[in-house]
Amino acid sequence: MTDQNIFIEKKTGTYKAFDGTPIYYEVRGHGEPIVFIYGIACLMNHWHHQVEHFAKTHQVILFDIRGHHKSTPVVNMANLKLEHLAFDLKGLLNHLGHKKAHFVGHSFGGPYILKTYEQFPEIFSSMILINAFSRNPLKKLFGLEFVEPLFNFVREQHRKSPDLWNTLWRGLIDNPIAFQIAALAGGFNIRLTQFKDIEMYGRGVSRLELPIFFELFEQLLEYDGRDTLSTVSCPALILAGERDLLTPPSYQVEMNHLIHGSELMKIPYGSHCSQLDFPEFVNLKISEFLRRAIEK
Repeated sequence: MTDQNIFIEKKTGTYKAFDGTPIYYEVRGHGEPIVFIYGIACLMNHWHHQVEHFAKTHQVILFDIRGHHKSTPVVNMANLKLEHLAFDLKGLLNHLGHKKAHFVGHSFGGPYILKTYEQFPEIFSSMILINAFSRNPLKKLFGLEFVEPLFNFVREQHRKSPDLWNTLWRGLIDNPIAFQIAALAGGFNIRLTQFKDIEMYGRGVSRLELPIFFELFEQLLEYDGRDTLSTVSCPALILAGERDLLTPPSYQVEMNHLIHGSELMKIPYGSHCSQLDFPEFVNLKISEFLRRAIEK
């Protein structure tokens, strides 16, 4: 039987987090569990290449971050800090009956993993960080300090005219021009990533409620996990897209220096979404790393 003939059942479910917020999840395959965590305003589709590959040998676990897609409504909007997200992840593992797992995080999924490790290091078999960061990577995007002032301006305007800004948000994000801009900014390698994946991402972003986006984006701007990095004792792999302008490779190099014994792999021509640009390469490097981690 060839790999193409293997059917892997998808199991879905929802569990209630500590405050009653529903956390939606999907599980495929059997074996050691691997949990994949996407970034702010992203969606599970970002991992479809990895799901197809790793569900043949592991139990692959995906979930929607609180406030995203099927993990709504958020019962208490005050519970959108990274520490609350960490409790969601620990609760998901408990719900599925696992004491430990391998965790893969992309972009904001990196701080998510690091904050979870800070609170629950005992649940980590290993961590894999893809185009991630341990501190605000947008402080001087393109050499300019405009992200935080722009963010604060938009948030304040939304408070004044929420309906208007909700409409503007959907119109700005979910259109082909926005996809081109995202590609030029290093978000995607438009020559390699399938357009349907970029399109699905745009739709996912546009459907995220702006108050939730604001709260989580503020976590991104304020987070500094450099002290946590030096405490990581589980095996760690760091993947860096060399053409990622959103979280430049210097941030992944810094994490590699601070996590003792971690491995760093740079992805030539890789954008911010390297797992979509070069899925076979990323899957190979993760597979090799997991074999080494399991053998230790």
